[in-house]
Amino acid sequence: MGWTEFILAMVAFLGSHMVPSRPGLRGALVARLGRAGYGAAFGLLSLVLLIWVIAAAGRAPFVPLWDQAIWMRWLANLAMPVALLLVALALGAANPLSFGGRASGFDPARPGVAGLVRHPLLWALLIWSGVHLVVNGDLAHVILFGLFAGFSALGMLAIDARNRRLWGAGAWAELSRGTSNLPFAGDWRGWRPEWWRIGLAIVVWAVLWHLHEPVIGVSPQP
Repeated sequence: MGWTEFILAMVAFLGSHMVPSRPGLRGALVARLGRAGYGAAFGLLSLVLLIWVIAAAGRAPFVPLWDQAIWMRWLANLAMPVALLLVALALGAANPLSFGGRASGFDPARPGVAGLVRHPLLWALLIWSGVHLVVNGDLAHVILFGLFAGFSALGMLAIDARNRRLWGAGAWAELSRGTSNLPFAGDWRGWRPEWWRIGLAIVVWAVLWHLHEPVIGVSPQP
């Protein structure tokens, strides 16, 4: 199907990720499925659509834009553990300022992972898409990872604007005072992440490293 399948997959993936930014629709789904059910269903849908869009990019017509260099592979291999660590630190942590976190237990004076960076999952997506954009120099993958990078960067601004509108400027300023959209610019000093999250990131990295070639068809080794 060439470009048609790729376009359909991109529209489906990006469209599905508009759900968390729509409080009415998200609330209706949570009410019907429960918070845990909604999280599991949305996570599974995102994974399926992500696999589809990556596979569709591989099946799209190959239009080379630049050649791959060895330093590009090293960049990806050094950046991916950072992205996975951000995911492990963020999922289910107290952070009402971004998606993937929970509202309960959040203390603006000790913002935890939100003090490291306000939107850790979006930063993980930005890192992942950015390094894969560099290492894949054909048109379909440049479009794919370029859209992911833009989606994650603009998503941070969109979520901040939505929260400021919903909570009011005063409440937003109070809750976000120890956080920043820039890594390490917030109040993260003294924060000690759970060791199990770091261990989880290492395990997931090892699994993805070994599955990358049989699933994606390309070895991540430099």
